[in-house]
Amino acid sequence: MTEKINTVNAPQPIGPYSQAVRAGNFLFVSEMIPLKPDGLLDDGDIASQTKQAIENIKAIVESAGGTLADIVKTTVFIRDLNEFAKMNEVYNQYFFDIKPARSAVEVSRIPKDARIGIDAIAWIP
Repeated sequence: MTEKINTVNAPQPIGPYSQAVRAGNFLFVSEMIPLKPDGLLDDGDIASQTKQAIENIKAIVESAGGTLADIVKTTVFIRDLNEFAKMNEVYNQYFFDIKPARSAVEVSRIPKDARIGIDAIAWIP
């Protein structure tokens, strides 16, 4: 059995997908780009955009009863790997003791021409 997760504290989907879907104890969070909850793009640098994307993920996970500590896997889609170190500085501020497993991929384009997109999988008991 699956459950759609949706919160007004994160941007609404810009396509035919859910913010997240819960399947048992797993929560699958769609790629979050640096849209603010009002739908406007954070047009700042990679640090600012990374922060907004993670804040969106945080809001969704919290709405499902979890925390960032429950995230077990993320995928980072970044437009320019030259910005990888700056992205990591912000990312590291959100994930502490046991950091999620992670993949990072440089891509040519991200929706809304964002610099970054991040998806996540959480396990929420």
